[in-house]
Amino acid sequence: MSKQTEKLKKQLLEISDVVNAFQSEAVQVKIVDRLLDSILEDRDGDEATSRKPRSYADGESRQRESIRKPGATKVLNQLLQTDFFDQPHSIADIATHCKDQYDSDFKTSELSGILLKLANESKLRRERSEENNRFEYVKA
Repeated sequence: MSKQTEKLKKQLLEISDVVNAFQSEAVQVKIVDRLLDSILEDRDGDEATSRKPRSYADGESRQRESIRKPGATKVLNQLLQTDFFDQPHSIADIATHCKDQYDSDFKTSELSGILLKLANESKLRRERSEENNRFEYVKA
């Protein structure tokens, strides 16, 4: 495991008691989301100043690295701009659609926090399905 991952795990363990002290899952998600954003901003700033140019044996490696797939947040925000959420979809449906349409293979656990955030921001509504008692997401 990389040093950054180990450092992040240690930091998350240090803050877990504080985050878990909040009763609301939504508050917990917001706190962790903001902390991770802050950590990523700090890391991106450090990498930008310390990054060394890489040498490539072939142009293909450089091309592969420059083509990055968008993250789950970006893909879900793109989906909000389409008519996809005009009808209710489960997290599994959303993950499958992301894989098929955006070639992004997200786990449902990666999407759940972002979907909850979008619901809290009133961009989506979260409703229980009568068929399987699972949450489905639809435009608010």
